[in-house]
Amino acid sequence: MKLDDIKKLHQKKYRQALGHYLVEGEHLVLELQKAAARQPALFASELYVTGAYEHWQSPFRTHQVNDRQMAQLADTRTPQGILAVVPMPGNDLEPVQEPGEKAIYLHEVQDPGNLGTILRTLAWFGGFRCLLSPGSVDPYNPKVVRASMGAIFHVPLETEVSLGSLTHRYKSIACLDLQGEKLTTKSFGMHDCYLFGNEARGVPREALVQLAATPYTIPGKGEIESLNLASAVNMCAYELVRNA
Repeated sequence: MKLDDIKKLHQKKYRQALGHYLVEGEHLVLELQKAAARQPALFASELYVTGAYEHWQSPFRTHQVNDRQMAQLADTRTPQGILAVVPMPGNDLEPVQEPGEKAIYLHEVQDPGNLGTILRTLAWFGGFRCLLSPGSVDPYNPKVVRASMGAIFHVPLETEVSLGSLTHRYKSIACLDLQGEKLTTKSFGMHDCYLFGNEARGVPREALVQLAATPYTIPGKGEIESLNLASAVNMCAYELVRNA
């Protein structure tokens, strides 16, 4: 890919048009290399390095650039000197869900840090699929990729999944609600899909009714009204794994 095209990958419209996204820094490139051993499509990634990384061992086609060029390609203010251009997964195949896999559906999540942290949690526990609604932050946004710490390579991820499609895919859906049963209730682990709403607006009430989502709550004794989205998903994922 031409250097001028790589610079464009900072913007979502060009990531979609060119079908690639950026991965920056030693840790993320190492995670990418590990993931490629299980996902052959990732071997089409290309590596760009400065002289400081000219001896980096990689299975990818590697290009050396100077510091000025790296500064233009990278999204961070002080780049490490190593980044990869990675092909985006294709959406042309019917998603295959593994037996026992739980789906985490995020409705219009907006914060890149929240999404990256959620992906990191799901990758840590394993056995989860992440579904993103239309209007959600782009998971291939460089801020999301960095916050995921490489988890984006290890969690099955689907974008543009409508709320209405969930009833066709999942027999039983759960959501969070202050009036719901406690998270520690045994039935919490018996659902197929777990629905979480936008950081400020949650999920439209009428949609929850149509989906017949079973409500649960994370009991708290503090004075604030709500938890951070990523924290709520983390607690739910832990509870699901703990009682699996």
